[in-house]
Amino acid sequence: MSREFEILRYPVLSEKSTELKDEHNKVVLKVQISASKSQIKQAVESAFKVKVLKVNVMRQKSKVRRLGRYVGKTSSWKKAVVTLPKDARVEYFENI
Repeated sequence: MSREFEILRYPVLSEKSTELKDEHNKVVLKVQISASKSQIKQAVESAFKVKVLKVNVMRQKSKVRRLGRYVGKTSSWKKAVVTLPKDARVEYFENI
C-alpha cells in the first residue's frame, strides 16, 4: 500500500459534501489523524493526479453512544476539505 492511501482513508459521502463537490469543486475526505495539511495536499495530488488549491482540516470529536444499557464512544477522526481548480474533477465511483 502506498503512503498516500495511508493518509487518505475514504471520501465522506453526505448531502453537504455532495453539494460542496457539485457547486464549489471541493472534495471532503476522512484522513489520518496525524496528517498535516501539506501531507494531505501531496497525497491528493499524487493519488488523483490533480492540482490542489487549498486544504482545510477539522477534528471531529468522539461522541457518546448507547446500545441498550451499554454506553460507549465513537472514535475521533479528522476531516479534510480539499479545494480543486474549476477544471479538475475527482470521481470516487465510476458507472454505479
